[in-house]
Amino acid sequence: MEFEEIETVAVLGAGSMGHGIAEVAALAGYEVTLRDIEREFVDDGYEQLVWSLDKLAEKDRIEEAEAEAAKDRVTPLVDLEAAIEDADVVIEAVPERMDIKKDVYTEVEAHLPEGALVASNTSSLSITELSEVTERPGRFCGMHFFNPPVRMQLVEVISGAHTEEPTLEAIEALAEAFGKTPVRVRKDSPGFIVNRVLVPLMNEACHLVSNDEATVETVDSTTKFDMGLPMGAFELADLTGNDVNYSVLEYMHETLGDAYEPAPLLEEKVGNEELGKKTGKGFYDYEDGEGVEIPTDAGSEAVERRLLAAMANEVGALVANDVSNPSDIDQALLLGAGFPEGPAKMADDHGLDDLVDALEAGHGETGHPRFEVSEGLREAAEDGGFHGGEAPGDDGDLEFETLELTVPEGTEGVAHLVLDREARMNTINEALLDELETAIDALEADESVRALLITGRGDRAFSAGADVTSMASSADPLEARQLSKKGQSVFGKLEAVRFPVVAGIDGYALGGGMELAACADLRVASRRSELGQPELNLGLLPGWGGTQRLKHIVGEGRAKEIILTAERYDAETMRDYGFLNEVVGNGELLDRATGLAADLAAGPPIAQEMTKTAMLKGREDTEAGLEVEAGAFGHLLNTEDLMEGVAAFTSDRDPEFEGK
Repeated sequence: MEFEEIETVAVLGAGSMGHGIAEVAALAGYEVTLRDIEREFVDDGYEQLVWSLDKLAEKDRIEEAEAEAAKDRVTPLVDLEAAIEDADVVIEAVPERMDIKKDVYTEVEAHLPEGALVASNTSSLSITELSEVTERPGRFCGMHFFNPPVRMQLVEVISGAHTEEPTLEAIEALAEAFGKTPVRVRKDSPGFIVNRVLVPLMNEACHLVSNDEATVETVDSTTKFDMGLPMGAFELADLTGNDVNYSVLEYMHETLGDAYEPAPLLEEKVGNEELGKKTGKGFYDYEDGEGVEIPTDAGSEAVERRLLAAMANEVGALVANDVSNPSDIDQALLLGAGFPEGPAKMADDHGLDDLVDALEAGHGETGHPRFEVSEGLREAAEDGGFHGGEAPGDDGDLEFETLELTVPEGTEGVAHLVLDREARMNTINEALLDELETAIDALEADESVRALLITGRGDRAFSAGADVTSMASSADPLEARQLSKKGQSVFGKLEAVRFPVVAGIDGYALGGGMELAACADLRVASRRSELGQPELNLGLLPGWGGTQRLKHIVGEGRAKEIILTAERYDAETMRDYGFLNEVVGNGELLDRATGLAADLAAGPPIAQEMTKTAMLKGREDTEAGLEVEAGAFGHLLNTEDLMEGVAAFTSDRDPEFEGK
């Protein structure tokens, strides 16, 4: 089954995840059957779906006609054969028990079309084991949505031992059609990515309290206000359900060993049926209606170190076992758990050597296997970090053929990246994309970098776009799609870097060059510059994020004008449209862009990073962005940068922010 052939999606299970997945699929234009074993369950799930669509329309998130059309695309059913006999893809979202899921798949095989794909929404169970119940293990994979599916951006796409690559590609494309961001889980491993990091983190929090090393309040104050996570560890545990976390840990314990044995405190909570918000009591008492009150100033550096070490150890295990890589792990936790930064980056920022020391000390004191340092963490510490320890000019190891990376004289904290293909108008090919990704990773790992300036070599072009001549040598649609995905990934990484980015545009910024400039936070151009998205003149469309990113900068109407007309626009027009922040004289571009980058580099780095994260998070989901904003606001109140800013203001001097 190719992605392009998918028209009908069957969702098995009408609970909170099932009806949410059905809603997402229907909004994306697919015909959907929503099935459960009892009419009461199906009707309740469909009613929840209708309520959610009405709410989206009420809040002007979608048009009322769009909501009504989505409702019409969903057919609630009890009869399994009717639900799946014409399905192209089945997404199973039944309760998280291996025996229940296996029973479902046994029934499904009797009625499902031969070429249909099957995906399980399991959050932790073995995809390989589930697939072996079916007669199509090669066309079976995991498709793990996050709750609520309508709001959460991440979908983990998990490969079982038998899953074929075309299946994974089709399900990834389906997730994208749903408006989600798929992250590949390369190997079937308990907890996959997000739960593999989060659940041991919550278990370690329980160990700290069980061993009288911290209180619930200390742990949650540390995680929420010192580490900047969206919720306290125990607050999150109560929300997801302590029985759910316990079940995941039990499965990890069974499959991965004693390092994942549930902590005594968690066992106690589950034994007492104190499961969290759903039972009125968990680590907090919800019965009186007051909910959670977490002190903002009760954090502990020792607790933070322990929890960072626990997360870093899981990241190391995932990397060493080739389940994922640091960048994908970070993206998954950013999108699936609302982290302000990914766990690999958080660990790098703290220092991996210290986290290894913390784990070794814990193992020496207790002998508990959860403190055994994973091979991946130890190797990353030796290499200078999960994302590498090299920085611009460190030792000459960063050598590029299509880029130049320098630190401008007279600036502090500014890195200058030059697109260096002047003879070809700085057009972008695969080699440049590869080197750009390497440069971004190195800059992210260098704490001295506080802002980035990007320009093109010479005065003819910032970048005249994709190197179409070299790319057109292959007309293979799969290779073209992979190239688009690659550019989207690299450009997305640039857009999400922790520091401000300035694009200095002198000459042409066309096609992929304009898409690259759109990833910057601020854009300055010379008067002679020309900008545009001419792809439609070639029978193409912007393929590196231009159809999505541009509308957030200039508005959907202007974005359609720019893309659909395929015209070139002068700099003043693009400034009036809101794409450019400034237009300067032709000989002034480099000085002005460098000065602007230097001004940004002097700003408060923690606040800048959190501002970018909140704005990106809120693009597609305002409520999620506001949640990140609120968490960041609370975190920033406890930074030294805030005290420096206040002191500088009262003393009428320029602040000297250190990112602390």
